[in-house]
Amino acid sequence: MEKKGRASALLPIVVFLVIFLGSGIVTGDFYSMPTIVAFLIALCVAFLQNRSVSFDEKIHIIAKGVGDDNIITMSLIFLCAGGFSGAVTAAGGVESTVNLGLSILPPSVAVAGLFVIGCFISVSMGTSMGTIAALAPIAVGISEKTGFAMAVCIGAVVCGAMFGDNLSMISDTTIAAVKTQGCEMKDKFRENFLIVLPAAILTIIVFLFITRGGGTAEMGDLTFNIWRVVPYVLVLVGALIGINVFVVLIGGTILSLIVGIATGSLAWNQIFLAIGGNTTINGQEISGVMGMYDITVISIIVACIVSLVKEYGGIQFILQWIHKRIKGEKGAELGIAGLALLVDACTANNTVAIVMAGPIAKEISEEYCVSPRRSASLLDIFTSVGQGLIPYGAQLLSAASLTALTPYDIIPYLYYPILMAVSAVLFILLRSRKEA
Repeated sequence: MEKKGRASALLPIVVFLVIFLGSGIVTGDFYSMPTIVAFLIALCVAFLQNRSVSFDEKIHIIAKGVGDDNIITMSLIFLCAGGFSGAVTAAGGVESTVNLGLSILPPSVAVAGLFVIGCFISVSMGTSMGTIAALAPIAVGISEKTGFAMAVCIGAVVCGAMFGDNLSMISDTTIAAVKTQGCEMKDKFRENFLIVLPAAILTIIVFLFITRGGGTAEMGDLTFNIWRVVPYVLVLVGALIGINVFVVLIGGTILSLIVGIATGSLAWNQIFLAIGGNTTINGQEISGVMGMYDITVISIIVACIVSLVKEYGGIQFILQWIHKRIKGEKGAELGIAGLALLVDACTANNTVAIVMAGPIAKEISEEYCVSPRRSASLLDIFTSVGQGLIPYGAQLLSAASLTALTPYDIIPYLYYPILMAVSAVLFILLRSRKEA
């Protein structure tokens, strides 16, 4: 029997948004309310709801949610990313890579270049999280050297990461979309690529425009050690040829430590400090694995909240609400888009959102004659739009953790997710309904 949807089940998410956003707006400081505190309050609200479910049952429900493959994988990527960031920074790899890049390219194209590189890496690696982990330290270095705001630089990285998150053939979101809609990977890729290409081109133009005449800050010494650049090059090449993200990040960490010792920037007794972080090495603050503790714990708490919201019927309410309001084929496509966006906003995980919304999207597409490749593309695109913009999503939280920014500092520069949504809506409204 189909579970009944309940709007009241969404209360924990509403409570989180009101507390977190409200405190930031009222005080003018989004650091005034630690994210983890807002999420813990929301989790308490979720536990107080639905007295027909016992406390022990609720513990069992959230344990299953936390044990989900996506949550475990995401948490491990966070920790590996922290280790790589700490090792490569301590070894001098970030500084040398930034100096090398700025010695070759004009500073005015550096930000647009970050976006383009992020696009290639995310398509090849299949993970936005791995892309952000690899490029965030570079973005920080470019910001410091060129004078561009750090939020602009890291915004370009997140934009590039979201490009491949819904396009890569090895991305878990792509696989989930294809499997739930029953289409071929190559067909979904073609459909998806045609929609997002205009958004990507416009994003490059926007970044070039907003950084025109910039990069005039005194960049100082641009000397570099080519050996310290090698770990980054191998990480990027490994990502481009599709090597597993864990292999790429762990391999890059080990190689960075070896190069750091060989070039004299690291001592033997600093190896584990570089990986662990929360220390200073050669005048540089190293966050390392310990710097990713907050985001890892937040991901676990979010999984707990989502598990209870789903159990109480919150997700089902959204699915049923959208399904009832669909009229015609064009409306069906807009309905699938809205469904994907709302479920992602509630789950803060685009893969989970696709898995949840997929069966309903499949039902809608069959009823209104929407092709499987089109419904798969819309599912993947609009969950990525949501994931790229929500301040409590893993991508923005990770980018903020790696750069000492808040998600709200970065959001104004997330042009690609917005342009991707505009492009997709225009695609729905203007494209012929006939299938080739």
